[in-house]
Amino acid sequence: LLNITIKSLGAIAKAGTTRVEGVIEYAATPTNRGLNLMQGPGYDQESTPGLVGAGATVVVFTTGRGTTIGNAITPVIKLASNTPVFERMSNDLDLSAGGVIDGTETIDEVGQRVFDHIVAVASGEQAKAEQHKHREFQFWAEQTVSL
Repeated sequence: LLNITIKSLGAIAKAGTTRVEGVIEYAATPTNRGLNLMQGPGYDQESTPGLVGAGATVVVFTTGRGTTIGNAITPVIKLASNTPVFERMSNDLDLSAGGVIDGTETIDEVGQRVFDHIVAVASGEQAKAEQHKHREFQFWAEQTVSL
């Protein structure tokens, strides 16, 4: 990544084409259905607890470089955006969406695999972060500088 602007464009692309229904403060519970954006840091160790505080019971963390983040409270499923990163880090990452880029899977096929894995983890199967005891945890303090 060359800069935070490119990283932010990637984040926007991950949201897809669904209409944004609301914007909430860090760790606040959404009051309406649909896609809600949370005001907060981009730093993994601070953003994940914000999602958990807002009520997420499973977090799907997309990574292009192989982040191995976990959480002390909620399972974190790590989804690689590309096949080379997943192959290099298959012991730490749960799933790969690289088949879309490689042309071996459709978006719908990858979406179904992700959905099925979320259901499995929500039903008791451990995500890789849980297996490896990754429990990174840091709250965001708005008055501090964050990555």
